[in-house]
Amino acid sequence: MTDGRHTMSTTKRSSKKNRADRETGQETGPKASRPHMPGYGVPKDKKGLLPWSHVTERMAEAQNYWICTVSPDGRPHTTPVWGLWLDDRLYFGGGPQTRRNRNLAENPAVCVHLESGSDVIILHGDAQELRAPDRSLVTRLIEISQKKYGYAPRPEDYEAPGTCVLRPRWALAWKQFPKDATRWNFQEGD
Repeated sequence: MTDGRHTMSTTKRSSKKNRADRETGQETGPKASRPHMPGYGVPKDKKGLLPWSHVTERMAEAQNYWICTVSPDGRPHTTPVWGLWLDDRLYFGGGPQTRRNRNLAENPAVCVHLESGSDVIILHGDAQELRAPDRSLVTRLIEISQKKYGYAPRPEDYEAPGTCVLRPRWALAWKQFPKDATRWNFQEGD
Protein backbone atom coordinates (compact mmCIF):
# COMPACT_ATOMS: atom_id res chain seq x y z
CA MET A 1 0.00 0.00 0.00
CA THR A 2 1.36 3.45 -0.80
CA ASP A 3 0.44 7.06 -0.11
CA GLY A 4 2.06 8.33 -3.32
CA ARG A 5 5.45 9.08 -1.77
CA HIS A 6 6.12 6.47 0.88
CA THR A 7 5.54 2.75 1.04
CA MET A 8 3.55 1.64 4.05
CA SER A 9 3.93 -1.94 5.19
CA THR A 10 2.85 -3.99 8.15
CA THR A 11 5.89 -4.78 10.24
CA LYS A 12 7.32 -6.83 13.02
CA ARG A 13 9.77 -4.94 15.20
CA SER A 14 12.37 -6.13 17.65
CA SER A 15 12.29 -5.08 21.28
CA LYS A 16 15.88 -3.90 20.80
CA LYS A 17 14.81 -0.99 18.59
CA ASN A 18 14.94 2.63 19.78
CA ARG A 19 18.12 2.18 21.75
CA ALA A 20 21.42 3.72 20.82
CA ASP A 21 23.70 1.26 19.09
CA ARG A 22 26.39 0.41 21.66
CA GLU A 23 29.25 0.63 19.16
CA THR A 24 28.28 3.72 17.17
CA GLY A 25 26.13 5.57 19.72
CA GLN A 26 23.58 6.19 16.96
CA GLU A 27 19.91 5.64 17.54
CA THR A 28 18.22 2.68 15.92
CA GLY A 29 14.59 2.52 14.85
CA PRO A 30 12.46 3.32 11.82
CA LYS A 31 13.87 5.47 9.02
CA ALA A 32 13.37 9.23 9.53
CA SER A 33 12.64 11.68 6.73
CA ARG A 34 10.68 14.86 6.12
CA PRO A 35 6.90 14.68 5.65
CA HIS A 36 5.45 15.80 2.33
CA MET A 37 3.45 18.93 3.26
CA PRO A 38 3.48 21.38 0.32
CA GLY A 39 3.02 25.00 1.27
CA TYR A 40 3.89 24.63 4.96
CA GLY A 41 7.61 25.45 4.80
CA VAL A 42 8.86 22.05 5.89
CA PRO A 43 12.64 21.98 5.26
CA LYS A 44 13.94 19.62 2.60
CA ASP A 45 17.18 18.71 4.39
CA LYS A 46 17.59 16.32 7.31
CA LYS A 47 18.98 18.91 9.72
CA GLY A 48 16.74 19.13 12.79
CA LEU A 49 14.90 15.83 12.35
CA LEU A 50 13.57 14.54 15.66
CA PRO A 51 15.01 11.27 16.98
CA TRP A 52 12.71 8.24 17.19
CA SER A 53 13.38 8.24 20.94
CA HIS A 54 11.28 11.42 21.16
CA VAL A 55 8.26 9.45 19.94
CA THR A 56 8.90 6.42 22.12
CA GLU A 57 9.35 8.55 25.25
CA ARG A 58 6.18 10.58 24.61
CA MET A 59 4.16 7.47 23.79
CA ALA A 60 5.37 5.69 26.93
CA GLU A 61 4.66 8.72 29.17
CA ALA A 62 1.27 9.67 27.72
CA GLN A 63 -1.76 9.03 29.90
CA ASN A 64 -4.38 9.30 27.15
CA TYR A 65 -4.33 8.39 23.48
CA TRP A 66 -6.89 9.56 20.91
CA ILE A 67 -7.78 6.55 18.75
CA CYS A 68 -9.47 7.23 15.42
CA THR A 69 -11.17 4.37 13.60
CA VAL A 70 -13.46 4.19 10.58
CA SER A 71 -17.01 2.84 10.74
CA PRO A 72 -18.31 0.43 8.09
CA ASP A 73 -20.10 3.35 6.40
CA GLY A 74 -16.83 5.34 6.21
CA ARG A 75 -17.43 7.76 9.09
CA PRO A 76 -14.55 8.59 11.43
CA HIS A 77 -14.90 7.73 15.11
CA THR A 78 -12.48 9.05 17.74
CA THR A 79 -12.20 8.14 21.42
CA PRO A 80 -9.65 8.78 24.16
CA VAL A 81 -8.28 5.64 25.81
CA TRP A 82 -5.63 4.57 28.28
CA GLY A 83 -2.83 2.60 26.68
CA LEU A 84 0.57 1.02 27.08
CA TRP A 85 3.49 1.63 24.69
CA LEU A 86 5.83 -1.37 24.53
CA ASP A 87 8.30 -2.43 21.84
CA ASP A 88 6.99 0.10 19.28
CA ARG A 89 3.41 -1.05 19.73
CA LEU A 90 0.43 0.55 21.45
CA TYR A 91 -1.77 -1.76 23.53
CA PHE A 92 -5.22 -0.42 24.42
CA GLY A 93 -8.48 -1.93 25.49
CA GLY A 94 -12.21 -1.64 25.56
CA GLY A 95 -15.18 -3.91 25.47
CA PRO A 96 -15.62 -5.88 22.27
CA GLN A 97 -19.00 -4.18 21.75
CA THR A 98 -17.62 -0.63 21.79
CA ARG A 99 -18.00 1.27 18.52
CA ARG A 100 -14.17 1.48 18.34
CA ASN A 101 -13.63 -2.26 18.61
CA ARG A 102 -16.51 -3.07 16.24
CA ASN A 103 -14.96 -0.66 13.73
CA LEU A 104 -11.56 -2.33 14.11
CA ALA A 105 -13.11 -5.75 13.52
CA GLU A 106 -14.27 -4.47 10.11
CA ASN A 107 -11.31 -2.24 9.24
CA PRO A 108 -8.01 -2.38 11.17
CA ALA A 109 -6.82 1.05 9.92
CA VAL A 110 -6.27 3.40 12.84
CA CYS A 111 -4.76 6.79 13.56
CA VAL A 112 -3.48 7.69 17.04
CA HIS A 113 -2.80 11.22 18.30
CA LEU A 114 -1.60 12.36 21.68
CA GLU A 115 -3.33 15.23 23.48
CA SER A 116 -0.84 18.00 22.67
CA GLY A 117 -1.32 20.17 19.61
CA SER A 118 2.16 21.65 19.95
CA ASP A 119 4.33 18.59 20.80
CA VAL A 120 2.64 16.43 18.20
CA ILE A 121 2.83 12.65 17.80
CA ILE A 122 0.63 10.96 15.17
CA LEU A 123 0.76 7.26 14.34
CA HIS A 124 -0.91 5.51 11.41
CA GLY A 125 -1.18 1.76 11.21
CA ASP A 126 -3.29 -1.29 11.82
CA ALA A 127 -4.76 -2.42 15.14
CA GLN A 128 -5.90 -5.93 15.76
CA GLU A 129 -7.24 -7.81 18.73
CA LEU A 130 -4.52 -9.30 20.92
CA ARG A 131 -4.89 -13.05 20.70
CA ALA A 132 -3.17 -15.71 22.81
CA PRO A 133 -0.46 -13.40 24.18
CA ASP A 134 2.51 -15.14 25.74
CA ARG A 135 2.85 -14.96 29.50
CA SER A 136 6.00 -12.79 29.42
CA LEU A 137 4.20 -10.10 27.38
CA VAL A 138 1.21 -10.18 29.74
CA THR A 139 3.53 -9.85 32.74
CA ARG A 140 5.25 -6.83 31.20
CA LEU A 141 1.92 -5.16 30.34
CA ILE A 142 0.63 -5.69 33.88
CA GLU A 143 3.81 -4.18 35.37
CA ILE A 144 3.67 -1.14 33.08
CA SER A 145 -0.04 -0.58 33.73
CA GLN A 146 0.38 -0.80 37.50
CA LYS A 147 3.24 1.70 37.44
CA LYS A 148 1.56 4.09 35.00
CA TYR A 149 -2.08 4.05 36.13
CA GLY A 150 -1.96 2.46 39.58
CA TYR A 151 -4.18 -0.27 38.15
CA ALA A 152 -3.47 -3.49 36.31
CA PRO A 153 -5.79 -5.93 34.61
CA ARG A 154 -5.57 -9.57 35.65
CA PRO A 155 -3.59 -11.91 33.36
CA GLU A 156 -6.80 -13.55 32.10
CA ASP A 157 -8.14 -10.12 31.08
CA TYR A 158 -5.51 -10.00 28.33
CA GLU A 159 -6.75 -13.33 26.99
CA ALA A 160 -10.37 -12.13 26.78
CA PRO A 161 -11.65 -10.14 23.78
CA GLY A 162 -11.17 -6.37 23.89
CA THR A 163 -7.43 -5.68 24.06
CA CYS A 164 -6.01 -4.34 20.80
CA VAL A 165 -2.46 -3.80 19.60
CA LEU A 166 -1.48 -1.09 17.10
CA ARG A 167 1.47 -1.77 14.83
CA PRO A 168 2.46 1.56 13.26
CA ARG A 169 3.19 1.79 9.54
CA TRP A 170 4.33 5.39 9.70
CA ALA A 171 4.49 8.22 12.20
CA LEU A 172 4.70 12.03 12.27
CA ALA A 173 6.02 14.30 15.02
CA TRP A 174 7.06 17.89 15.64
CA LYS A 175 7.72 20.27 18.51
CA GLN A 176 8.59 23.39 16.48
CA PHE A 177 6.55 23.12 13.29
CA PRO A 178 7.66 23.20 10.52
CA LYS A 179 11.34 23.29 11.48
CA ASP A 180 11.54 19.81 13.04
CA ALA A 181 8.61 18.07 11.31
CA THR A 182 9.67 14.43 10.99
CA ARG A 183 8.16 11.34 9.40
CA TRP A 184 9.18 7.76 10.15
CA ASN A 185 8.47 4.79 7.93
CA PHE A 186 8.59 1.25 9.21
CA GLN A 187 10.19 -1.27 6.90
CA GLU A 188 9.91 -5.05 6.97
CA GLY A 189 12.14 -6.36 9.71
CA ASP A 190 12.07 -3.18 11.83
